[in-house]
Amino acid sequence: MHARRGHFWDRAYHEPVNVPSITAEEAHRQLQLDPRPRVLDVREPWEYAAGHVPGAQLIPLGELEARVAEVPRDQPILSICQVGQRSLAAAAFLISQGYRDVTNIDGGTTAWLERGYPVDF
Repeated sequence: MHARRGHFWDRAYHEPVNVPSITAEEAHRQLQLDPRPRVLDVREPWEYAAGHVPGAQLIPLGELEARVAEVPRDQPILSICQVGQRSLAAAAFLISQGYRDVTNIDGGTTAWLERGYPVDF
């Protein structure tokens, strides 16, 4: 895992937020070893319906601020989108809201599918 400074600003302090990121391979391995992390898919419903990480919770990025209470604070969060940009913004937002264990999946669902990992529809 590596920390990556995104171009997304912490809403509360207007300072850059360091967002930890992992690859699709690391995320897949982590989910096999520990089912505790919540996968948060921040794509649009039509993208989610085309295939998503099994068990992923859908909250489109545009709805996240209004629905943040639906994201558990007592579980690690793995944020995913199609390629990793929206999920990076979502992870930065969650961190700015006090979530402590949030990680972005670099490459997103595209990388997940390219590696042949399972998806639900």
